[in-house]
Amino acid sequence: MPIWKSEWKPLLWIVAGFLACFYLPVEAIQNSERLRNAVFESLYLVRWYAQEHVLLCLIPAFFIAGAIAVFISQDSVMKYLGANANKVLAYGVASVSGTILAVCSCTVLPLFAGIYRMGAGLGPATAFLYSGPAINVLAIIMTARVLGLKLGMARAVGAIVFSVVIGLLMAFIFRKEELEKIEAQAGWPEPEVARPLWQNALFFGVMVGTLVFANWAKPAETVGLWAAIYGAKWWLTGALGVALAVMLIRWLNLNPGKVALVAGVTTVLAFQFAAQPMVAFGAAVIGLSWLTSTDKDEAGEWFQSSWDYAKQILPLLFFGVLVAGALLGRPGQEALIPAQWIIWAVGGNSLLANFFAALAGAFMYFATLTEVPILQGLIGNGMGQGPALALLLAGPALSLPNMLVIRSIMGTKKTAVFVALVVMMATLSGIVYGAVWG
Repeated sequence: MPIWKSEWKPLLWIVAGFLACFYLPVEAIQNSERLRNAVFESLYLVRWYAQEHVLLCLIPAFFIAGAIAVFISQDSVMKYLGANANKVLAYGVASVSGTILAVCSCTVLPLFAGIYRMGAGLGPATAFLYSGPAINVLAIIMTARVLGLKLGMARAVGAIVFSVVIGLLMAFIFRKEELEKIEAQAGWPEPEVARPLWQNALFFGVMVGTLVFANWAKPAETVGLWAAIYGAKWWLTGALGVALAVMLIRWLNLNPGKVALVAGVTTVLAFQFAAQPMVAFGAAVIGLSWLTSTDKDEAGEWFQSSWDYAKQILPLLFFGVLVAGALLGRPGQEALIPAQWIIWAVGGNSLLANFFAALAGAFMYFATLTEVPILQGLIGNGMGQGPALALLLAGPALSLPNMLVIRSIMGTKKTAVFVALVVMMATLSGIVYGAVWG
């Protein structure tokens, strides 16, 4: 039986929820009191999240996570990220993943879930979970240009060190479970390899490239490499889409006529709605979902795995975004917690100021690169250099929606320890940095 016949109800609920968020009529509602304003801020934030983040970030991430579960053998994950893998190699791979993935704290979740459930060790998996959104090359460069070279360098070094240290500490704290995982993995048989490594590498490279270029943010400068890439982002995304279509036909044996139909419709919409590239991107996503969900072989398994991640993660993320918006509002707007309280609390370089900056950053939601202008405004209003670094190290890697999903993947205890480690290390780093450079 085709998957859509058994899964149409969850799909209908998710699509209905997404469209409701996308078209929320919040402008028509008057907001005069703080509580009412908090409600509307949460609605504004979740609508923005639906419009700007779900289609371009999360859905490609779901497909990548599903592909990890189906196309990557457990042996490969064990070799590089498993509990019994070479520690230098495992943490080296996990700690620099953010240089490739320009993702935020929510987009990294399906990818983390994919490698963790495939058997990756807790240490390397949490190192990847932190580094994915934290070690973003473009964000670090932007931090250095806007907030100063010292803060940019401190963020880069701190993020890499954090990912390794947090991973090692998580593995040490839960070492009993890790030993059990090592023993269990030792008895696993060698799996059969469906296709060569280079094919899997190209396949994932195309999908990761699509995720990166589709979300390439507009740089502050109008010239240079970053600006050139931004100007060509949709051409690059389209070229990667063509490459994916060829792979679907050659390697996954999908019907060439159906693939050509999806590619043709997407191309027509891309030129017809050139000023609204999300129309064509949405058509491509729907087409890919149709192609894979109606396949009875490997591609069908890929869609099923991707769909399972979407069902688990999307409801929690939207709930978390609503709560975060109600508490903290959008950048430049107030909700239940007044902005003056935050600015007052993070001035200077005291332990309390750094801790509050790290804690507030951990619960706030930052889309990729948005933390820089937010911090620029806070520093202009008196925020200390130490708390600024603490927020930079805790904020992009964590958020309330992020925490809710992590809990569903690895449990309450591990999630609490992970969040506590990030907040504590960000606090200490801020104190040290503020003492030296503040």
